[in-house]
Amino acid sequence: MGQLQERYKSYREPQKYMDAGVYPYFREITSKQGTEVEMGGHHVLMFGSNAYTGLTGDPRIIEAAKKALDKYGTGCAGSRFLNGTLDLHVQLEKELAAFEGKDEALCFSTGFSVNQGVLATVVGRNDYIICDDRDHASIVDGRRLSFATQLHYKHNDMEDLERVLQKLPEEAIKLIVVDGVFSMEGDLAKLPEIVALKKKYNCSVMVDEAHGLGVFGRQGRGVCDHFGLTDEVDLIMGTFSKSLASIGGFIASDKDTINYLRHTCRTYIFSASNTPAATAAAQEALHIIQNEPERLEHLWDITKYALKRFTEEGFEIGETQSPIIPLYVRDIDKTFMVTKLAFDNGVFINPVIPPACAPQDTLVRFALMANHTQEQVERGVQILKKVFVEQGII
Repeated sequence: MGQLQERYKSYREPQKYMDAGVYPYFREITSKQGTEVEMGGHHVLMFGSNAYTGLTGDPRIIEAAKKALDKYGTGCAGSRFLNGTLDLHVQLEKELAAFEGKDEALCFSTGFSVNQGVLATVVGRNDYIICDDRDHASIVDGRRLSFATQLHYKHNDMEDLERVLQKLPEEAIKLIVVDGVFSMEGDLAKLPEIVALKKKYNCSVMVDEAHGLGVFGRQGRGVCDHFGLTDEVDLIMGTFSKSLASIGGFIASDKDTINYLRHTCRTYIFSASNTPAATAAAQEALHIIQNEPERLEHLWDITKYALKRFTEEGFEIGETQSPIIPLYVRDIDKTFMVTKLAFDNGVFINPVIPPACAPQDTLVRFALMANHTQEQVERGVQILKKVFVEQGII
């Protein structure tokens, strides 16, 4: 056995939970994504999806993807920089830029590669990158790839952010990077306060709208639009894998910054371009959310109902302001047990344990889609209440 294999043969943490019968990962779905799915012959309510607009199984999006397959084939066989740019990519970028209120946009093959590549590119030596403690892993990895000095502040703590900024040279480039909606806890970035500090300390701001797109703002433009601060945010990132029912991501900004990224961002230049089907699916989803405001209205109606019911039943839900509802367990083993018992009783939810949260903050994540019904939510609440009571959590 080689040194590498020797190092990892003792890694058996997953096997511990497999042996206990509560391992919650990689469960196979055998149907379309929707509010109810089939998983290995088990029918469950889906409250673990990020498809906030409920469009993943929409026949219009499926048809758009099929047409793109027929016209362009299955892939692009190269990067956007060389032979992999389709007119479809360019049109989607124009539409996303207009949607986000920016000059231009670039489309990437995944949302993760947007943050990873952009952050490694736009700031460098003698610059500073400042992140919220609970920023997404893609932001963490992107900042690690940058040559900029990496700093962070306590989650949504504006006094701590100002403490960090006060120590930095005024003439240096200072980029504050933050999730618009925090993906595990469902709370929002304090964007008005961040923008005020941006102006006070001569900073730039990048907002990750992965969980805000399709949920907040006019026609689902995101948290920046929700706060009326689009013009004050320098870079807006978004993903296709949630509200846009596809796979991929984008960055939107001013024309000069996009021009620089287009020619220097490694995850853009050296990655194969997004598939025709995925690009067409995202484009059609973008059209639908703009033309069907009732979809966003229902998402918020069902979110308010769920928040009300969980509160009434005694669940601890933290500071969420979104369709992401954390149900705090505060014990790793019980978090896995709750996930298993919920699944056995017909509810799919996601466990959140370290490193996604602190050990004392473990939770299960209950997420809503625009096509969930009140009856489905009520069934979910009742099943979860039974499980949480049995486990002595509430």
